Amino acid sequence: MLERFYPDVYLDSAYEIDYAALYEQGYRGVIFDIDNTLVPHGAPADERSIALFQKLRDIGYESMLLSNNKEPRVRTFNDKVGSRYIYKANKPFLESYQRAMEMMGTAPETTLFVGDQLFTDVWGAKKAGIRTYLVKPIHPKEEIQIVLKRYLEKIVLFFYKRKLRKERSGND
Repeated sequence: MLERFYPDVYLDSAYEIDYAALYEQGYRGVIFDIDNTLVPHGAPADERSIALFQKLRDIGYESMLLSNNKEPRVRTFNDKVGSRYIYKANKPFLESYQRAMEMMGTAPETTLFVGDQLFTDVWGAKKAGIRTYLVKPIHPKEEIQIVLKRYLEKIVLFFYKRKLRKERSGND
């Protein structure tokens, strides 16, 4: 039952993903959450995030910001990184993920999702058939509703990590 929340890949940071190698594998679009995925919650785009989006463009990717935040937050961030965006996305509902792919001209099998939350980001992307990358939150400062979800995420991640250990040791 918890498997529906398991990411395809779990990493420390969105900035350590080998986007060039994934492009070679046929991926063409990347959908990102913003807060605590690319920058600390509420922070503006920084040099690292701006450079990432330039790198993605140089490789040939389409990109999309998919956020449950209101438009001023998303637009302000996007003004610096130059992507497309959907605000008030209502993640994990499927419609926003499908709309993001439609806007990028990609399909589930050519799209990646990168986010920091299991119950919104990963679950929604998995329902859409998109390859998911869960990254660790950049900063511990978060809104109270997210802090509460983090406790439940710890339980899911415990079982996810246990499953990975079993697979590595050959004890399915």
